[in-house]
Amino acid sequence: MEGKSPKASLTIMNELVLPNDTNTFNNLMGGRLLHWMDIAAAISAQKHCNRVVVTASVDNVSFHHPIKLGDVITIEARVTRAFNTSVEVRMDVYAENVPSGMKIKSNDAFYTFVALDENNKTIPVPPLLPETEDEIELYEGALRRRQLRLVLGGRMKADDATELKALFFAEK
Repeated sequence: MEGKSPKASLTIMNELVLPNDTNTFNNLMGGRLLHWMDIAAAISAQKHCNRVVVTASVDNVSFHHPIKLGDVITIEARVTRAFNTSVEVRMDVYAENVPSGMKIKSNDAFYTFVALDENNKTIPVPPLLPETEDEIELYEGALRRRQLRLVLGGRMKADDATELKALFFAEK
């Protein structure tokens, strides 16, 4: 299977924060943002896999700045690593007040997707071929993030998380 560059999965999605998207403080509701992030990340994963994908996990999402009514949201998503049947997608979220020209980074997160075939069975995905220093750094960190997700999800024993253990324990 031929590998792909992270550029091939780049997805940029824009949304305008409307009154129906906000809470009583006129801030974007977190659930609405997570919904938009899931869509952008799924598109990115599908571009990489050339398959239908389903969300397998969402890493910790922290809200650094409130996003206000009328702001334009830009979500940049790209695949950071491909495993056997899954891909990790990194998202960066920006909020822009167009009239003032002020743009801030609001969030970042990693989502994981699994590729499915026509019978809803998992299917191998193309490898990722990182090119830039940033892409290589994200690629190398993905195995640690994956092991952490698996340990926290109860699908891997902490003792088997070799990449995580290497961060905390020196080899003897």
